[in-house]
Amino acid sequence: MTDHTATDPATETFVAHRNLLFTVAYEMLGSAADAEDVLQETWLRWVGVDLDHVRDQRAYLVRITTRQALNRLRSMKRRREAYVGQWLPEPLLTTPDVAEDVELAESMSMAMMLVLESLSPTERAVFVLREVFDVGYDEIAEAVGKSPAAVRQIAHRARRHVDARRPRRTASASETRAALESFRRALETGNPQALLDVLAPDVVLLSDGGGIKRAAPRPVVGAEKFVRFYLGGTAKAGATIACEPTVVNGNPALAVYVNGAFDAVMAVRVEDGRITGLYFVRNPEKLTRVTSETPLTLR
Repeated sequence: MTDHTATDPATETFVAHRNLLFTVAYEMLGSAADAEDVLQETWLRWVGVDLDHVRDQRAYLVRITTRQALNRLRSMKRRREAYVGQWLPEPLLTTPDVAEDVELAESMSMAMMLVLESLSPTERAVFVLREVFDVGYDEIAEAVGKSPAAVRQIAHRARRHVDARRPRRTASASETRAALESFRRALETGNPQALLDVLAPDVVLLSDGGGIKRAAPRPVVGAEKFVRFYLGGTAKAGATIACEPTVVNGNPALAVYVNGAFDAVMAVRVEDGRITGLYFVRNPEKLTRVTSETPLTLR
């Protein structure tokens, strides 16, 4: 983009829709780094387009982005299979106002991003474009290389799959913040009863260290097992834990500090006032944007 001036129509259009394109790519890939690469590929193709022949520039850009993200998603399968331990999406620092867009915030949550991981690449693209961004079936068909009729069937199948796995009820941002505040105090004080009070009995912890930082190799299921896992780890390490509220993927979360150094992001799923899902990202390769980037305003 450095060879084009700010008044260039191609540049102006791309910049105007950049956040939307990034969000589409991120929701398809679960990786901010890969989403940025997709945007670069989209840009390289966009500057070669004759704009005089483009009826809807936004739709055209979304189409390019979707195709590039699909190509990358298919090639990422082998990388995911070789990943050490549990894989979680890369946390994305977002502005608090993203939570006001309930559908977008839910679709970007760690819980939903993991549900999307269970879809095929085409199903994921169709679901994201249709359910999150309300793109028309004809436009989606052009983006994924299917007929509109086939896209409708794929959308129905993907929606049914997601509905069967999504949380029963999406907690409001205020409910999540309240549960997180109780959880934060319990983590910092190491109070086992306080932890049990805020966790659902069947809570599930998923932790991602990427083979670089200590993390549970498998899900930790149950409040009591989580308490033993957490307190055993901090006691053994003699660590001092501190947490700061933040907003990740459009939802309240915690930035976790160990002995004063930033160590992890903790996202949660809250249902009926208690935490039912914990998503603990420690892999430092996934945390660079949380510490170095300005929070994103999406769409």
